[in-house]
Amino acid sequence: MNEQADDPLTGSDNSLSDLELSSLKEKVLSAFPAFRSRNFRRYFIGQIVSMIGTWLQMVAQGWLVLEMTGSAFQVGVAAAASSLPTLFLSLFGGVIVDRYDRKIILLWTQSASMLLAFVLGIFTLTGIVTVPVIIVLAFLLGCVAAVATPAIQAFLSEMVERDQLHSAVALNAAIFNASRVIGPAIAGLMITWIGTGGAFMANGLSYVAVIAALMAIRTAPHRMKSEAHQHPLQSIRDGIVYTWEHPLIRTIVLFVSVVSIFGWSFMSMLPVVAKQTFGMGSDGMGYLFSAFGLGSLSGTFLVSMSSGRVRSSAMVIGGILTFSLALAAFTFAGRAWLAMGFLFVAGIGMLSAFATMTATVQRLVEDRYRGRVMSIYLMVLMGFMPLGNLQVGFLSELYGTAVAIRIGAVIVLLATIFLFSYRKEIERAWREYREFSES
Repeated sequence: MNEQADDPLTGSDNSLSDLELSSLKEKVLSAFPAFRSRNFRRYFIGQIVSMIGTWLQMVAQGWLVLEMTGSAFQVGVAAAASSLPTLFLSLFGGVIVDRYDRKIILLWTQSASMLLAFVLGIFTLTGIVTVPVIIVLAFLLGCVAAVATPAIQAFLSEMVERDQLHSAVALNAAIFNASRVIGPAIAGLMITWIGTGGAFMANGLSYVAVIAALMAIRTAPHRMKSEAHQHPLQSIRDGIVYTWEHPLIRTIVLFVSVVSIFGWSFMSMLPVVAKQTFGMGSDGMGYLFSAFGLGSLSGTFLVSMSSGRVRSSAMVIGGILTFSLALAAFTFAGRAWLAMGFLFVAGIGMLSAFATMTATVQRLVEDRYRGRVMSIYLMVLMGFMPLGNLQVGFLSELYGTAVAIRIGAVIVLLATIFLFSYRKEIERAWREYREFSES
C-alpha cells in the first residue's frame, strides 16, 4: 500500500491543490481573456501603479489650489488646464499615433509626464509654488496626455488578439477605476502625513513601473503607414469624415460630449464639497473620490460579466440614467456617508455606460483610422472637460456647488431621454451604413 498517497500532508493533496489552482486560473482567463497575453499582463501591472500615482497628483493638486485660494472657481481652472490641451491637440495626437510606433510614443510621453511630476513636487516642497505655476505645469501635462491617451487606446490592439480586445478595453477601464479607488484614499492620507509636495513626488516615481513594463513588452516591428507622407491636416480631415459618416460612432461621440461637459465636471468640485459642505479634511475628500471610484470599478466588471448578455444600448442608457439620478440625489445628501453611497451608485452607472461605449468604438473602427477616431472620442471625453470644469466652477460661485452639480445632472438626464427616443432611427441608420459598406 502506498502510504504517501494516503498521507493528507503529502503528494495527493499537492496534486489536488495544483488542480484547484489550474481550475481557478482557467476561470479567471475565461472571464478576462486579455490576461492570456503576456504583454497585456505586463502592461496591466505597470499601468495600474502609474495610474494610482496620477490620481495622487490630481487630488493633491485640487486640494493645494483650494488651500491657497479658497476659491471653487480656481479649483475648476486648475483642473481645466490639464485637460484643455486635449481639445486642441488630440487630433494631431491621433495622426501621430496612426503613423508611428505606438510603444515608442508611450515611452517618450510617460517619461515626460514623470519629469513634470517631479518639477511640480520640487516647486511645492521648496515653498515657491504658485497658482500660475500649477496651471502651467498642468497645461504641459495635458499636452503630453493629448498624445499619450490615444496611443494607449490604440496600443491595446497590438498587445492582444482581436477576440481579446473587448476584454482588454474593459480591463484598461478597470485600471483607471481601481486606481480611482486607491489613489484618492492614499492621497488623502499622504497629504496629511507628508503634504501635497510628497504626493507629487510619489506620482513621479510611479511612472517607473509603466516605463519598465513598456520596455518589457514585445510587439511586431512597426511598419510606416502608407499615408505617412500625407499632410497632417488631410489625415485629420479623413478621420473626422470617417467618424461623422459612421452613424454609431457619431452618435456615441455626440452623446459623450454632453456627458463630458455636464456630467464629469462634478469631480472637480469634490474638494469643495468635502471641505465646505461636510467640513472634512483631505482624508475625507479622498473617501468621496474613492466612493465614486469603487462604484466605477464595479461598473467595469459589470460590463465584462454582462458582455453578450445585455444589449449595448440598454447598458449605455441604463447606466447614464442611473448616474444622473444618483448624482442629483448626491446634491441633497445631508450626511457624508449618504453622499458616499450616492457617489458609489453614480460610479456604477457612469462607467457601465462609458466602458460599453469605448469598447463599441474600438470594435467598430477600422484599424487604419483607430488612432484618429480614438483621439476624436477622447477629445470630446477629456477635451470638453475644461468647459465643464469652468461652468461648474462659475455656477458654484453664483448659486452654490450643490445647485451647479444638480443643473449638470438634469442636462445629462434630458440628453439620455433624447437618445432613448431616437434609438430606432439610429439603429436604422447603422443598418443602412453597414449594407452600403458591404456592397
